[in-house]
Amino acid sequence: MNPKIALVPITLSMLLAGFSAAAQDAPPAPPPNKWDISKYDVSKLPPASDKTGLTYDNDIKPLLQASCFNCHGEQRPRKNLRLDSLEAVLKGGDDGKVVVPGDSSKSLLAAAAGRIDPAIAMPPRGGGRRNGGGGPPPDAGATPPPPPPDAGATPPATPPNGAPGRGRGPAPLTPEQAGLIRAWIDQGAK
Repeated sequence: MNPKIALVPITLSMLLAGFSAAAQDAPPAPPPNKWDISKYDVSKLPPASDKTGLTYDNDIKPLLQASCFNCHGEQRPRKNLRLDSLEAVLKGGDDGKVVVPGDSSKSLLAAAAGRIDPAIAMPPRGGGRRNGGGGPPPDAGATPPPPPPDAGATPPATPPNGAPGRGRGPAPLTPEQAGLIRAWIDQGAK
């Protein structure tokens, strides 16, 4: 056998091994955004707050703690999305980034908190439980019926840690709170 022909398979296998090792050393690509925010009517977002100097730790974390940490905290975060630290919020989750610093109208977090569409409204109606299709229940975002006319009744208290009462999920953010999140994102999400 010709020695030059015998070297071809060896050389080829060395090249392929080198390409394989280089591919293994490359950092993983960031996950693509699975949510296309352009498909939602961002004109429905609550207006951004006029408050300036907003920070995650002082202004945003307390809002998210009551409504979001049960599903997006340190313990088993859904879709690998954690909202319990600034770094985690900016990193995003399995579906990609949820904050575009400087532009709340392109940020899924603002759209979810502002509840502009039942498909992305968070927390979803029904205690955070999802239907088999992975989205919120069909009535998520529907206006709840008015409370019975019982002037003396007071709503049940939410425990101090923000955990929902029996059978109820965390309360959605108010439009004013969603406006604070928008302002924080528009100010650079710091």
